[in-house]
Amino acid sequence: MQSLQDKASEWSGVAAADAFAIDGCNIFESLGGTPQPFVDLSTNFYTRVYEDEEEWFREIFAGSKKEDAIQNQYEFLIQRMGGPPLFSERRGHPALIGRHRAFPVTHRAAERWLHHMQQALDTTESIDADSKAKMTNFFRHTAYFLVAGLETTRQHSHGCRGTACKHGASKPAE
Repeated sequence: MQSLQDKASEWSGVAAADAFAIDGCNIFESLGGTPQPFVDLSTNFYTRVYEDEEEWFREIFAGSKKEDAIQNQYEFLIQRMGGPPLFSERRGHPALIGRHRAFPVTHRAAERWLHHMQQALDTTESIDADSKAKMTNFFRHTAYFLVAGLETTRQHSHGCRGTACKHGASKPAE
């Protein structure tokens, strides 16, 4: 049976080593050790998401307040990119597959999400090109990790228990 990581690599076109290049550096520190670049990115991203011209895509986010979505994302990104564990302190373990179980995370939705994230990255000036490249690989692989995990969950009618979920692992501040 193909692992979720292998499916994510196959479907995303990003090798796991490239997706997790973020673990070989501390992007949080390289971006100044402040939350602002991540707040900027998440605000930019969710502004695009909530204004998306595709109703089916906007509907995925209809049950969440934009401000909450922004905060959840930037806290997760800060934590995952080497900063303090803000997300875990407030919400518990990221458990990405479990937290996204209620949403229709399909290949189509992943591509639409990635479209907005790439535009947000491209226009967030507080993030340098090297960090953007590493983050792009992480986001692409993670989006398809979620697709694979949720497809598997739906097929087997049980959760992510026992599935290694490096995408949501917190990296301690250095």
